[in-house]
Amino acid sequence: MKRILAATALTLLAVPATAACGGDDGGSDGKTKVVFSYWGSDARQKLTEAAIAKFEAKNPTIDVEGDFSDWDSYYEKLATKTAAGDAPDVMTIEIRGLAEYAGRGILADLAGKVDTTGLDQQVLKAGQVGGRQYAIPTGVNTFPMIVNRASVEKAGEKVPDDKTWTWDEYIALAQRITSKSGGDLWGTEWNRNPAFLEIFARQRGESFYADGRLGLSEQTVKDWWALLQKIISTKAGPDAAKMNETGTKVDQAMLATNDSAFGSWWSNQLTALTTGSGQQLDLLRMPKAPGAAGSGMFLQPAMYYTISARTENAEAARKFVDFMVNDPEAGAILLSDRGLPTNAKVVAAVKDKLAPADRKVLAFIESTRNELSTAAVPPKGAMEMEDILERATDSVLFGKASPDAAAKTLLSEADAALS
Repeated sequence: MKRILAATALTLLAVPATAACGGDDGGSDGKTKVVFSYWGSDARQKLTEAAIAKFEAKNPTIDVEGDFSDWDSYYEKLATKTAAGDAPDVMTIEIRGLAEYAGRGILADLAGKVDTTGLDQQVLKAGQVGGRQYAIPTGVNTFPMIVNRASVEKAGEKVPDDKTWTWDEYIALAQRITSKSGGDLWGTEWNRNPAFLEIFARQRGESFYADGRLGLSEQTVKDWWALLQKIISTKAGPDAAKMNETGTKVDQAMLATNDSAFGSWWSNQLTALTTGSGQQLDLLRMPKAPGAAGSGMFLQPAMYYTISARTENAEAARKFVDFMVNDPEAGAILLSDRGLPTNAKVVAAVKDKLAPADRKVLAFIESTRNELSTAAVPPKGAMEMEDILERATDSVLFGKASPDAAAKTLLSEADAALS
């Protein structure tokens, strides 16, 4: 998928600024058609179709055509349609692609076009590029540590105070859990997700991106790799080969298969992890570096709704986006599927309908809200960064390159991608 994202970025370079829309002024029945593109699972498709049906019932002159794809093919398909001048009227995109699409004139400025008065204004800013509101967040996520308390207690250990624990304490605890399990359980799983590195860097006062470039220092990247190497060498968690086997799919997570006690995943994945494990899972703050001023954790839009700059059905498209983010009836259907809603009225209306795991996420975000900053929109070229980071990380963990050499390669490739 990361290679597809990189190819998508190249495809976008050829996108004409005059890209047209996917809908038309009206069908034979006289209704206005809006094409809405999105990705996800079968479960998301069913929820979205139910939300569309509710919108159409409330807006009988508008027809919404869902253009659904799985994650692996979504961006490739969207880039191809956009390059051909057939952009959907309403497009779902994620934070890595926002600057890329906005910079090519593909997205409409939605300031004053969609009602955003009820949305979290700080999170709303994460939909801006160059001061213009090109995107409306669907909901928010954070990237916490997730724990299976029963597994920790079975190993004779206690879940630490997440307000004070450090990276070294986390690794030592995970190592003890692995050791006491007799090979039946890893203390922690780990991953190469850029959010993990971003939190680590923020604790050191660095940003992942700064002024359109990579904001990480070589030393911070090397220290993060040293952290991963310590997890592996102490057997607090599996080696890189084992972690590669689990992939990045939540249903393969070691937390979901009860093969680890700790792990870091996006908060909106807690329900899937809980369902897989069949056990109670809880969210914790990420460990901190000694002396760190803050946790480094942040709120990030799960994804965005955007509207084509060339849609012929702008008013209908705006009504649909407004419904999806502001209408409690839409919220009651979608719940936390696209992140927890940022509209306070929608949250209040759906709170009791949320799954127990989602209520935990909501409570966690509310309790840590004053500690969480808001994610900044990455610059153009960010679609390639996850692939660049993974290659460099693997080169270190598999012993193919020294941390010094790999860090230099990482920064060089990042400069090229973001230039």
